[in-house]
Amino acid sequence: MNEDVKGGAVAAGQLARGAALREVVDVGDPGAWLALDEGVRADPWYLPAPYGLPPWETTEEGARLTAALRGAGRFTAALRGGARFGAALRGGGGLTESQLALALCHRDGRVRQRALRQAVGHRELLPLVVVRCADWAEPVREPARGHLSRALDAETAVRLTPLVLRVGRRSRGDFAVALVSEVLCRAPREQFAPLLADTDRAVRRFAYRLAAGQGLLSPAELARAAARDEDAVVQSLCAEAALTALAKGNVEDGDVDDVVGLLVGARSARARSAGVTALRGLGRTERAVGFLTDRSGLVRACARYVVRQLGGDPLAWYRERCADPTDDALPPGAAMGLAECGERADAALLWPLLDHPAARVRAQAVAGLRTLDATDVARMRLLLDDPAPGVVGEATLALLPSAELLPEHWLMERLGTERPRWVRVSAYRLLDARGGAARLRAARRLLGDADERLRSRAELTVGRSLPSS
Repeated sequence: MNEDVKGGAVAAGQLARGAALREVVDVGDPGAWLALDEGVRADPWYLPAPYGLPPWETTEEGARLTAALRGAGRFTAALRGGARFGAALRGGGGLTESQLALALCHRDGRVRQRALRQAVGHRELLPLVVVRCADWAEPVREPARGHLSRALDAETAVRLTPLVLRVGRRSRGDFAVALVSEVLCRAPREQFAPLLADTDRAVRRFAYRLAAGQGLLSPAELARAAARDEDAVVQSLCAEAALTALAKGNVEDGDVDDVVGLLVGARSARARSAGVTALRGLGRTERAVGFLTDRSGLVRACARYVVRQLGGDPLAWYRERCADPTDDALPPGAAMGLAECGERADAALLWPLLDHPAARVRAQAVAGLRTLDATDVARMRLLLDDPAPGVVGEATLALLPSAELLPEHWLMERLGTERPRWVRVSAYRLLDARGGAARLRAARRLLGDADERLRSRAELTVGRSLPSS
């Protein structure tokens, strides 16, 4: 039993003893309702209870309630034998909210079915009605669906959406999702808005998908969401919807620049790539050229496509920019962009950039040479002592396939504690790539190292080398 279900079982016991629902269940947390649903039926074998009975049913109150719930007649007649539950009757009319919560989660389907009849009017229990909409038993499932259909309004749909989406992952859970979608499509804008800012990314995805499909948001609002939301799915969904609106001409002339500006100025590469792609339809070559050196490969690729479509030559532009290795204003992405669309002969323009004063330019030049498969081991190994970790990392990746060509003693020197950490990590990766005795000697040297990650990796390597008993 996991911790959530244990918590649900504890809550079930408190409800059976008469505690108020809001005192033991966080009614705003969908996980709390699901935990209660499972906790009521929990049967931990290690607890002192008769086999097959959840702990709450072994209490005097719980046993009396269960017997009452299973009765063939009305709840009220069955409950009159218990003083505690008899006192809870409301004008001779039914169970308390806490008792109904237990009944709605009960392991006996007949009990769940009867509880649904009395749950009408208890809006606080609608989350459990949502859960019962996916019940395996049809006599429970169908009344629950009818009850939810009659009780659901826009405000309640917004409140229940996080739980509905969780239940929607289950078999037979699609009904509640479809019902909530239908209600939300008719909801006023101000009621729907909280879902777009929900902390649960699954809720935001659902809300934005619904909003985009129903045209509830303007292209500018979609572009703003694509630029600001942290979730990649929301970014892509909203960016594509904004682009579709642009393509269909559903944007006022004065708003086109706002939409494109929001997209190309986004931190998300997905949003920027969508914005750059939109520049093609607007015929704005100059603005697309500015993204040929973007930090994202996806955006650079989109920019090259747009420039080509509008009659430009990205490769010539890259070659011209990389031709001067002393250009302090050279964007780092120019070197990688040249490698992405250039030929192996273009490596001649990248080698001089290994001495560029900007570390990011040097790192991108190394990455570009690796992309062009132009690795000169003698020249590249010198970069393992570069003061910039990013350059050392890229040089390591370039040298890994040629690790056996590097002198072992030279690499072992760089394992010394006086070296920067990124240099030591690089040397160990290359020694490890050599395999055989070199790998084992490097690992043994690091067995007592103060760097925990290096030491752990070395211990693992040495452990694997020992013969199995």
